[in-house]
Amino acid sequence: RDLSFSYPWHILIVHRMSTKPATAPATSAPPASDKNKKPKQKKKVVQTFGRKKSAVAVALCKAGRGLIKVNGTPLEILQPEVLRYKVFEPILLLGNKRFSNLDLRIRVKGGGSVSKVYAIRQAIAKAIVAYYQKYVDEAEKRELVDKLVKYDRSLLVADPRRAEPKKFGGPGARGRYQKSYR
Repeated sequence: RDLSFSYPWHILIVHRMSTKPATAPATSAPPASDKNKKPKQKKKVVQTFGRKKSAVAVALCKAGRGLIKVNGTPLEILQPEVLRYKVFEPILLLGNKRFSNLDLRIRVKGGGSVSKVYAIRQAIAKAIVAYYQKYVDEAEKRELVDKLVKYDRSLLVADPRRAEPKKFGGPGARGRYQKSYR
């Protein structure tokens, strides 16, 4: 008896997809000797994020040759041009030497252009601090943190301020519509 009409159709499709045809056992080659294999080097990678309002920047920091890219484009051609210096602040503060053997790839989305720039600079600063903590030494990491916090605390600590929701009876969150008696 054919039960295909009494069963829900999606269960039948899943069932048909899950059944595999029987195959003949394949003859496999003997396993390669383990003597020739090199031990895998664990890659030095750190992932951090920076936030400003609704913009989120995720930075992937790994050992490399001094490459810094934001959404696939070099940091030097970041827009808006006026705020480009803000993104370079952590690099200028800590010196090019510290970034010369690291690759930074940053993905940023959400928020406006200014928020994105502030999120990127925070992600860069947090990435180098995290990398130094994990793969270099604690004393040098402490030195980096002190330098960054002394210049601007928002390089390492996110700004908790958010836009307040609009309420009725006014044009915004707090302002009210003008009232008149005559």
